[in-house]
Amino acid sequence: MTNSRIAAVDVGNDAVKANFGKLESSLYIPNVIARDLEDRPVIGIEDLDDKNPLDNLHIRVHSPALRENNAIYRVGNLATKATNSTELDPGSYKSEEDQTLIMLFASLAMDAVTGRDAQSAKNNVVEANYTLGTGLPLREVKEGKDVGYRSQLLGSVHQVEFLVTPKYQGMKVNLKFDEVKVYPEGFAAYVNLVMDNDLNIINKELVDKQILIQDIGGLSTDIAVIRNRNVDDDKAQGFNLGVSESLEMIRDEILTKHGVELDSRRDVVDIITRKNDRHHIMVRGSRTNVHDITDRILLELAKKQYRFLRNVWQKNSQSEICYFVGGGSAVLKDYIKTLNNKLDGFNIEFFEDEEESIWMMANAYYKLISDFVRKNARVNDKSNKKVEQKSGSSK
Repeated sequence: MTNSRIAAVDVGNDAVKANFGKLESSLYIPNVIARDLEDRPVIGIEDLDDKNPLDNLHIRVHSPALRENNAIYRVGNLATKATNSTELDPGSYKSEEDQTLIMLFASLAMDAVTGRDAQSAKNNVVEANYTLGTGLPLREVKEGKDVGYRSQLLGSVHQVEFLVTPKYQGMKVNLKFDEVKVYPEGFAAYVNLVMDNDLNIINKELVDKQILIQDIGGLSTDIAVIRNRNVDDDKAQGFNLGVSESLEMIRDEILTKHGVELDSRRDVVDIITRKNDRHHIMVRGSRTNVHDITDRILLELAKKQYRFLRNVWQKNSQSEICYFVGGGSAVLKDYIKTLNNKLDGFNIEFFEDEEESIWMMANAYYKLISDFVRKNARVNDKSNKKVEQKSGSSK
């Protein structure tokens, strides 16, 4: 595994967050794709290479793991501008969607063409080997879907070809996985809470506590029960409700009431969470408050999320604290805090740094996969020393 590069990739319902190598690079790509043609029209094609590749990701993906093989896609920011863009649907399984794999491959290919592997490219083909740490919602891991997801990645070559993409047009990346570790998202969040990048304990007061972690994503919500430093599989619960459906409702209502069509759910998230002009949009050039729409819909969702918390806490009455993580928590934080103050007064905690909450899974996968690589290296070193000792004694 000496030439294998570490990749820790969180294919979130809102965006892909990825860490690579020794944390020298990271990527953030909105989880939006759109089917496209090979020659997409570009205004000012002669200036293409002056543009940001991440804003103009246009690729062909070939993989035996895909249902629709060899298809062409706009990915990320470029896809949000397309009329046929798709985001993951509520109720879908992340492990069974082509979109999950396309986003994973796109992020790895972007890392490959900008990193060390690109230097050894022959005929514009980059050969890239990865040791991957990633994750799935608890409910999917409990159903054993992580096994099939991992096997799809291992043992095959997955190719990403850059089409009309700045700087990388015409390049191909052959992706191979030396190892794939699929972690349950709830446990990953716990690891990130209590350990640093070297897996040293940083929050000793949490280590032996029974805690809850409520991870609110785009399509689903997982509540992990952590006791004795492990996820209690029997107590952990997953719910088919995230923030995506509510974001779509806000988007539809803004269109109906104000005649403004937002490109994607990401635009709605921006309206809700940005620092300035929060809950405002521009309508025919005028700054317009949409607080009535966002408040009503998000409060209703927050009430449902709070009921999840209450039900799980009742069944795990000795829990000491619940941490809210994930992109959905950043959206619902104020509403859930208000409900909790009025109702049960549970000991709950949010991350005031929204970036920390959003990147929590990717950072956790990095810690876990790095630890796996270190342990594997130590085992190999011991095996090599034993072989050397045996060959030395035989002489």
